[in-house]
Amino acid sequence: MAEQKREKLHIRLHVYDEEIDVTIDRDDEAYYRAAAKLITDRYNAYAQAYRGRKSDHTIALMTLIDVALLYEKERDNNDTTPYDNILARLTADIEKALGEQS
Repeated sequence: MAEQKREKLHIRLHVYDEEIDVTIDRDDEAYYRAAAKLITDRYNAYAQAYRGRKSDHTIALMTLIDVALLYEKERDNNDTTPYDNILARLTADIEKALGEQS
């Protein structure tokens, strides 16, 4: 088996007030950096709105929920299951109609 090994890259991500060392696939670097920026931006927005009224832990959880919500909405927008089901029914109807003509 000639499996190709992905090239790894060691980077430091700045997430909110912390530097995080990660080893990633080189092809994913832009995604990791964008994700770190998204988390930082969302955390900063929640921290500005709730600092002093909510704990850092709660603010982090609010940020996590916000990012997960974005993910779930995007995943739902890209769900092809309903289209696959319709295509399967149409294909079966077409095959049935063609079979009746023979």
